[in-house]
This record gives sequence, C-alpha cells and structure tokens, in this order.
Amino acid sequence: MKLDPGTTAWVLASAAMVLLMTPGLAFFYGGMTRSKSVLNMLMMSFSAIGIVSIIWVLYGYTLAFGVDAGGHGLIGNLDLLGLKGITTASVTNGLSDFVFVAFQLMFAVITLALISGAVADRMKFGAWVAFSILWISIVYFPVAHWVFAFGSPIYDTKAAGGAGAAASYIAGTGGWIVSRLGALDFAGGTAVHMNAGAAALALILVLGKRHGFGRDPMRPHNLPLVMIGTGLLWFGWFGFNAGSALGANGIAGLAMINTQVATAAGLVAWIGMERLRDGHATTLGAASGAVAGLVAITPACGAVTPVGAILVGLVAGGLCCIAVTWKHKGGYDDALDVVGVHLVGGIVGTLIIGLVASDTSTGSADLRGLFYGGGFSLLGKQAIAAGAVLAYSFVLTYLIAVVLKATMGLRISAEDEIAGIDQTTHAETAYEFAGLGSAGSGTLTGAAAPTQVKVHS
Repeated sequence: MKLDPGTTAWVLASAAMVLLMTPGLAFFYGGMTRSKSVLNMLMMSFSAIGIVSIIWVLYGYTLAFGVDAGGHGLIGNLDLLGLKGITTASVTNGLSDFVFVAFQLMFAVITLALISGAVADRMKFGAWVAFSILWISIVYFPVAHWVFAFGSPIYDTKAAGGAGAAASYIAGTGGWIVSRLGALDFAGGTAVHMNAGAAALALILVLGKRHGFGRDPMRPHNLPLVMIGTGLLWFGWFGFNAGSALGANGIAGLAMINTQVATAAGLVAWIGMERLRDGHATTLGAASGAVAGLVAITPACGAVTPVGAILVGLVAGGLCCIAVTWKHKGGYDDALDVVGVHLVGGIVGTLIIGLVASDTSTGSADLRGLFYGGGFSLLGKQAIAAGAVLAYSFVLTYLIAVVLKATMGLRISAEDEIAGIDQTTHAETAYEFAGLGSAGSGTLTGAAAPTQVKVHS
C-alpha cells in the first residue's frame, strides 16, 4: 500500500492547526476571566497538552482506535499499547498511521481543555491534573471509539488506485455509533463538544459556585485577548473539520466552506440577538457567536450544503446566545459558558443533521435529512447518539468529581479564591503593577511629583 504524499501533507498540516486551537482556547478563556485568574486558565489548557500527549501514546490511542475484536463497539483492544506495531511504513488509505495518531491526539487534547472554562477561579490545580488523567481515560477514550473508530478496513484491489482505497470495514471491529448505529458526526460534535459540555455541567455541580456568583459582575478582563483567541480557534478549526476528511479532496473543500459560512452566521446571529435584546452588539458576543457556529458545524460539515451550513450557524448562534443565560436561572456556575456554547451547540449541530443533511454532500440517498425527503430515520439515529454521549459523559464525570472531592478536595479555599488563584496557586500574576509607583508614596518613579490641589467643601 503506497503513501499518498498529498494526503499525508494535508493531515500533517491539519494536526498542527488543531494543536494551535488549544493555545487559542487558552487565550480565549484567559481573556474571559478576571485578571487574577488568567494564568490558571492558561495553565489548565497547556497542562492538557502535556498530560494527554503522554497518555495517548501509552494507552489512549489503542483504547480509542484499536480493533474492537469483542464485537461490542464500546472500546478498542490493547494491541497497540505504546503504539506497538506502528512503524514508518504503516499506511492506511494512503495516510501514514503515525500522522493519523498525531491528528487524533490533538482532538483529545482540546476536548479536555474545553472543560476547564467551566471551573474558572476555583478548582485546585492538583485536582485538575488528577481529573484530567481520570476523565480522558474513562470518558474520552471510549466515546472517541464509539464515534471515530470505523474498524479494520477491507481494501478493494480492483478499484482505481489499487489497494490504496478502503471499500468498507470489517463488521464488528469499530465503534457502535459509527459502525452499528450509523449516526453522522464528521469531526466530533458528540465526541468533542457534547462530551466536554456534559462533563463541564457535571463537574461544576459537584464543585459549586464561585464566591460572589450572581452578585459580583465577574466581567472579562481582556477582550482583545478573547478576540485573538477566537481568531486562532477559527483558523485552527479548518484543520479540525476539513482535516477530518483525511485527504486533500472535495470533502475537505466542502467541510472548509461549510465551516467558514456557519461560523460567520453564528457570529451574526449572536450579535443580532444581543442588539435586539440589550441594545448593544458586543465583541464578546461576536467571539461567542463565532465559536457557537464552529461547534455546531463540526458534526455537520460533511453532511450539509453551504446553504444548510448557514442555517446551522444561525440556529446555533441564536440558541446558544439564549442558553448562556440559563446558568443564572438554573443556579449553576458555568464560568465561561462551556455548557451554553459547547453542549448546546453540539446538540444543535448533531440533531440538525437529521433535518438538513443532503445526499449531494453525504453521497448517499440513505443519508438525507427530513427536509430533503429522508424521513425521521436519520434524525432518530442522531438523537440516540447525542443522548448516549451526553448521559455517559455526565454520569461518569459526576462520579469522578465526587470521588476526587471526597479524597483530595476539588476547591481552593475561600481566602485563596478571593485573593486570586494565580497568586495563591501558581505564585505568579499576569500583570505587574508594582513598578508603576514606589511602595511608600503615590508618585511615579522617576517622575516629578504632581502639584497638590486642595479641594474645598
């Protein structure tokens, strides 16, 4: 089987783009927090890169993508522990297996990092590290297998290109959602966004609210940083979605244009809702709307037309704008709106496939949404997939959080939270203000003392 240089180059570049999304997420979340918590947010994202990268090589990849020899579709086998058996000569569908390993690693990294936005200001960093190891192993790897693992390929040697193209997959060797249920999720609306959003909700219910939640403003401290993070996420998402075609082909092109227009529509819908509701269109709203569009189009980018993608973005931007207000009514402290954007956006994108999937995009008359004459079959499959991932992630995450709370504790002390988690946990601050003046006076160092002005009553 020959290596396809074009395919390999595209997925290599896509993997690097997806990795860039995690620093982009760190900036996005960091700017949304208060100034005394920004370093902790950056650390949580960057720690996810370190932790998941090591675990992925040791046992994560084999659990997610090992052959499902048992026929249950729940998790892979252990044949690829430590990437055993994968060599530089290993090629599947023209793509180096090492490149595929690297590409999927980046998905695992950002899925974990997404959760961190919900627990801003108050979670022990040590507890976050322990949670990261447990959650990625117990929750993410099985769900990734359900959604992404097609199984062992069967090659059609008579087809054009010889043995380089997989005609089908051996029954019973892949994840149950993709190979048995037949639900569509092109790039991870269930495995990434719904998974992280459901986990975030479970974790914050156990963790509790920030001091001052519902009373203090807790506004973003650096909106330019949020916008920089949004730009990096938007750019990296092309690797996330178009890269999931696993080839430089027409499907990648469809996914790219769908990603662009859905994101634009999400941005427009969110700021439009803000303008109607509050009288102002905000930069934070524009950033949040763009991310909502990105989240929703992730599962649908290979199944809808560009016009359908615009609809996906409009619906997601509007609904997510409404959903972020639910935390105040529901009394749960989702600090940076992971639930409102990623869980709700993931649900929207997953279910809307059952309505607007087009056979011109999917390539199959059996994979049409309700609006295209496909009936309720696909919509039902999408609902089952969404419900299964949501329930599994929520329940298992809740149990992990309860165990950690009982053993090592989840929260920093009230005093440390009020003082700022950056200073008390990491012994650092993002901004140094002390140099602006001397300790004993109000004058600027090296500047002439200002003229005193008497104020008369």
